[in-house]
Amino acid sequence: MDGTETTGDTAGTAPAGWRRLVMDTRPLRHPSFRRLWTSTTVTAVGSQLTAVAVPKQVYDITGSSAWVGYASFAGLIPLVVFALWGGAIADSMDRRKLLLVTNAGIAVTSLLFWVQAVTGTESVGVLMVLLAAQQAFFGINSPTRSASIARLVPTSELPAANALGSTVAMTGMVLGPLLAGALIPVIGLPELYLIDALALCAAVWAVWQLPAMPPLAGTGTATARRAGWREVAAGFRYITARRVLLLSFVADIVAMVFGMPRALFPQLAATTYAPWGEGLALGVLFAAIPVGAVAGGLLSGTFSRARHHGLMVIAAVIAWGAAVAGAGLSTGLWWAAGFLAVGGVADMVSMVFRGAILQSVATDDMRGRMQGVFTVVVAGGPRVADLLHGTAGAALGSRTAVTAGGLLVIVTMLTLALTMPALRRYRA
Repeated sequence: MDGTETTGDTAGTAPAGWRRLVMDTRPLRHPSFRRLWTSTTVTAVGSQLTAVAVPKQVYDITGSSAWVGYASFAGLIPLVVFALWGGAIADSMDRRKLLLVTNAGIAVTSLLFWVQAVTGTESVGVLMVLLAAQQAFFGINSPTRSASIARLVPTSELPAANALGSTVAMTGMVLGPLLAGALIPVIGLPELYLIDALALCAAVWAVWQLPAMPPLAGTGTATARRAGWREVAAGFRYITARRVLLLSFVADIVAMVFGMPRALFPQLAATTYAPWGEGLALGVLFAAIPVGAVAGGLLSGTFSRARHHGLMVIAAVIAWGAAVAGAGLSTGLWWAAGFLAVGGVADMVSMVFRGAILQSVATDDMRGRMQGVFTVVVAGGPRVADLLHGTAGAALGSRTAVTAGGLLVIVTMLTLALTMPALRRYRA
């Protein structure tokens, strides 16, 4: 089969024995999903090279961490705006065409990053404009890509498909910065942008081979090809009318806003874990969560076949809160890293099942908009957490703030689970 329209529930026979423990690769049997996943694999590391290169170049030009923050914020606004609008566009046109346009747009901006670097432009304004443009393209691309998955694999394989994609993304977050740090002294900063641009060309070729994915007949979008803010507002009304969807978003907000302690890692590295060396401690703390997430993805066979998706989300968020609290209570660096790695596993489980709930509960004509909101929550939650944890860390101390955030996640999630049963009762 070519996987053009695979919305049924006809999964193959599940593997037995130890193979049930490792990553469930059944979705890769579908050629179209395999092409989409391959395009993600190719760009996972390359995109992280640019993610490292931009702040490095901004800091080299200005010598100011404040300007690095301003540049990051310049990318956040278009990401939020275009993720919401892009979801509406993805519901109104052929998603393959939209993926082609946005992947090409991201590749062109990466090439322009290389041009300004190799010509010695040294303009923070140019960097911020290019970053804003690239994040706008990404804001449209991300919900389109995610909304396409449910058209390419059976419903029963959605958790496995999400685990495959999330594992690749997390692996890129681990390997990309390490590779960037190793390559900058050898080949220079401009070439990082060029590598990313070349990788994106490969991704465009993989997307080119996907089948057409126009709006499905009978969903309402096949004839009404609008993608305005009225349609974005309709997406939010759709969420509020479906309690399971709303609670899945709230669960992620609770976990990320109250429990993401990354803003306190520099303070912890400089104070609590200083005896290990500030640089080492900082690197270990930042790497621990994505390393745990990758491990969770590689062992996703242990959970990706579960049918109680709502309970899995609740349990994962509570486990995340407990792991963060444990990290806050730890006086040893490696204990803290171990707890954070466990938190990374829990975050992977939550991500897999929240994505599966969204893709299975939402109808196809709404999946783009739902994924747009998902992108905003995933991108915006940690940034709000940076503000809250930074403020709390300055007032209460870093370890106290981390511990309190983890405990607040547990209490809030338990309260939601007990008072609003729709999520805990949801089954695939």
